[in-house]
Amino acid sequence: MKAFIFDLDGVIVFTDKFHYLAWKKMADEMGIYFDETINNRLRGVSRAESLEIILERYEGPALSQEKKAELMEGKNNTYKELLGGMTPDDVTDEVRNTLAELHNRGYKLALGSSSKNAKFILEKVELLGAFDAISDGTNITKSKPDPEVFLKAAEFLGEKPEECYVVEDAYAGIDAAKSAGMQAVGIGDAAGYGATDKKIKSFGELLTLEE
Repeated sequence: MKAFIFDLDGVIVFTDKFHYLAWKKMADEMGIYFDETINNRLRGVSRAESLEIILERYEGPALSQEKKAELMEGKNNTYKELLGGMTPDDVTDEVRNTLAELHNRGYKLALGSSSKNAKFILEKVELLGAFDAISDGTNITKSKPDPEVFLKAAEFLGEKPEECYVVEDAYAGIDAAKSAGMQAVGIGDAAGYGATDKKIKSFGELLTLEE
């Protein structure tokens, strides 16, 4: 194995609360019921798909594509305002030290995230330089469980899919990794998913994967 590809949210940083607050604000303004159970369905899927899930409970007149785009932009603006308060303290020493040690051992590191805000977040937490390549929502057309984001990451790294580990916390991300022909490492919720190849309880356990 030559490389690690990491999901961002729920693996490197935790911005779920910001997504929830931003979608909740939009839903409240539209008079749509929205709670944390519905929010959990949005994990790992694109912004457009997330909006459609929320709109399942919408009972007003049909929305044009322009209006939907406006809603997504409004949500993202709220989200970015919340992200603006992130600092390097939002990344644990365990994550920073593990990434550095993986690099020291000769692994290439990439980010594989559906988020269009990935680089912005990495800049805020001062981790942009920790990755050799970034594949995110700005360079893909399909979201997880489609493998595109991970295949692009491997391509950017110049490595074969079968030589890459993917570290994911969401079921959709694990499915995407498997579809890409990569080794799927589950952390958080994904550690309980049967499709994972390896399960870890903490980020630092990545250093023992090949022991």
